[in-house]
Amino acid sequence: MTLRAPLAELAIVFLRLGATAFGGPAAHIAMLRDETVDRRKWLTDREFLDIIAATNLIPGPNSTEIAIHLGYKRCGPAGLLVAGTCFILPASLIVAAIAWSYVRYGNTPQATWLMYGVGPVIIAIVLQAVVKLGRTTITGVLPSLLGALVVVLSLTGVNELALLIGSGLAVMVITLGQRRELGAMLVPLVIASTALRAATIAATVASVPITLTRLTLFFLKVGSILFGSGYVLLAFLRADLTERWGWLTEQQLIDAITVGQLTPGPVFTTATFIGYLIGGWAGAVLATVAIFTPGFVFVAVTQSIIPRLRASKVTSSLLDGVVVASLGLMVAVTWQLGLAAIVDVPTSVLAIATAAILLTWKPNSTWLILGGALAGWLLRGGDAW
Repeated sequence: MTLRAPLAELAIVFLRLGATAFGGPAAHIAMLRDETVDRRKWLTDREFLDIIAATNLIPGPNSTEIAIHLGYKRCGPAGLLVAGTCFILPASLIVAAIAWSYVRYGNTPQATWLMYGVGPVIIAIVLQAVVKLGRTTITGVLPSLLGALVVVLSLTGVNELALLIGSGLAVMVITLGQRRELGAMLVPLVIASTALRAATIAATVASVPITLTRLTLFFLKVGSILFGSGYVLLAFLRADLTERWGWLTEQQLIDAITVGQLTPGPVFTTATFIGYLIGGWAGAVLATVAIFTPGFVFVAVTQSIIPRLRASKVTSSLLDGVVVASLGLMVAVTWQLGLAAIVDVPTSVLAIATAAILLTWKPNSTWLILGGALAGWLLRGGDAW
């Protein structure tokens, strides 16, 4: 009986978040923090930042893995399954329904009005989270300089994993008193990541028969080794499914990524759409389960490691560096999203109004996103009809 109420609470919270978490990982993280740190006091900002750092060092969808971590921290292994599944399920069902419509009618829904209104709201929500997390993370000159460097390098295209590892090593080396130039540590990592990216994208065109087993193993592989953003996912999908095996056309791949971006929840639900195109309802289920399963495993394995990392001076300093880099990456992503979302006077007003509401009344971010969707429909909804 002791776990029933917390598990029910987890299910309700993460179902709601999964159904309204538009805007990509940075927005998801901001909403997760608002719900679990500010509102429910399940953990502190420091603990939340450590979870972000840990998920950045393992493959898979970061925001989903953070949700899984939070469920584990709240209710143990049962919470891990409940939180992760409930966060993924709403988006998967929405994407599956769109995939069915796409196959039946041959097009994707026109919902530009949705992101027109929701986008500016998300930027304000993410900025608030970045500021609050920054107060915990940026406590001196070194974190400030390192965070700024990560922002600049990220905006110039340096690989996320290289920045995370490089920042962790930099703080560890400096903390232990062995000074090194940060650039000297980052250069080999950047070169290695670039070579890895090139090797990943390279492919040989060959017709391969479609089977559910091969489809499942492909998405299991992707979920097990993919670091980075939805654009990295696009590179993986294009390399095998379009160029190497010929299972999807370029247009189908673009439509799949578009649906993953427009719907709430993890971008990895793109796998649901592709699975349906290739293998019907069975393909949709298998692709979804396969791409997300590694994340559950990685979180279960690493959950107990985080306190041990903090207990050691060496690994604690490494984690501090990764935390700073994670925040820097959030700032860079927010800047890029802001350029795309705040494009005119109405979107500027929406962003400013959302920021003012957050500072004044501190409402649940879910209501703000729904309000942004309504504003987008009122301002642009007629364009879709």
